[in-house]
Amino acid sequence: MTLATKITILRLFLVPLFATLAIAYSLKLDWVENPETLRWAALSVFSIAALSDWLDGWLARNCNQASELGAFLDPIADKLLVFSAIMVLTFFKWDNDGWAIPIWFAALVILRDCLILIGIKILYTKHIKVKIKPHWTGKACTVSLFLVIGWVMLKAIPFSPIYPCIVAAFFLLWSAAEYLRQGLAILKQSKTT
Repeated sequence: MTLATKITILRLFLVPLFATLAIAYSLKLDWVENPETLRWAALSVFSIAALSDWLDGWLARNCNQASELGAFLDPIADKLLVFSAIMVLTFFKWDNDGWAIPIWFAALVILRDCLILIGIKILYTKHIKVKIKPHWTGKACTVSLFLVIGWVMLKAIPFSPIYPCIVAAFFLLWSAAEYLRQGLAILKQSKTT
């Protein structure tokens, strides 16, 4: 097992730790005087997990650490990390003022990824080999999702989380359209060959 894959597995274990700390912070807001330690612990775990995503990818590409297991686990770890953060920060208030991710945004995140998974399933059902190629809009989408999550967790900027959510929604929709275009092109090409 490569070091890159071990880092990916570590990220999988960090997801429930992050969610537990974040939910504990949220639930204790009303009855604990200063739960800031929980907030900073949740933010630290999330940051380490997010950085591990960059690190395992860098190792896989630059240090001959790519593996089938890593290629399989990496997107699962990424989605679990982002989904857990989006769900926790949507359904558990992050401040006494109701500071949270809007529910429409969480629904958009889930809808986009479900559509992508359905598209991949359709291609596999038709016995079309799919080599998943990340598009820059997907990477921009991931960065904007991390921005939304950081915005809510840091509480450093006094403007509503709606603003980074609008930016991220733009990239969510753009990347969904790009992946749909790629899927349709693959489907069309398979019919001509």
